Amino acid sequence: MRRQIRAVYDDDTVTVYQAYSPAIAVPAVRAGRFVPPFKRERMTWIKPSFLWMMYRCGWATKPGQEHVLAVSITRSGFEWALANAELSHHERSLHPDRVTWQRELRGAPVRLQWDPERDLRLRELPYRSLQLGLGGSAVPLYVDEWITTITDVTGLARRIRGHLDDGDEARAATLLPPERPYPLTEQIAARIAAG
Repeated sequence: MRRQIRAVYDDDTVTVYQAYSPAIAVPAVRAGRFVPPFKRERMTWIKPSFLWMMYRCGWATKPGQEHVLAVSITRSGFEWALANAELSHHERSLHPDRVTWQRELRGAPVRLQWDPERDLRLRELPYRSLQLGLGGSAVPLYVDEWITTITDVTGLARRIRGHLDDGDEARAATLLPPERPYPLTEQIAARIAAG
């Protein structure tokens, strides 16, 4: 499959990742939800792929992304986000024209991007991984209703990176979260151009 959601999930929840500065991450972990200085009026991006998050935050070394958070959210909330998402790019098979797509994108509470998935060395793979931009009405749902736990996994990211730096890819691989294909309804798969 060229576009597939892979994630850690169980019957009720799915794990997504975000990276923040200590000023946002530490209070969020302590409270079990996002609290100020987290800004609800800004779009917030969530990613179910651990390695894509590592690519984005440079193994928790980029400024403002020094803490990696594993955010457990309800599957019902995640699926609401997917069902209400609009692709961040024009897709001819889904939109009759660019004007229609732009209008739908402006009104959507969620933006969806398919970005190249990454391997353990953060090299681009030939298939794509999902990230969701939550904005507007989606942000309070995420913050107040969907989140079940927030865990700081920065230490895990650093351990994996340390094994890679030591040339021990096999040991690093054993520490990766056990992601597997996330099941989608036909309707949601078609809406987000998965497959």
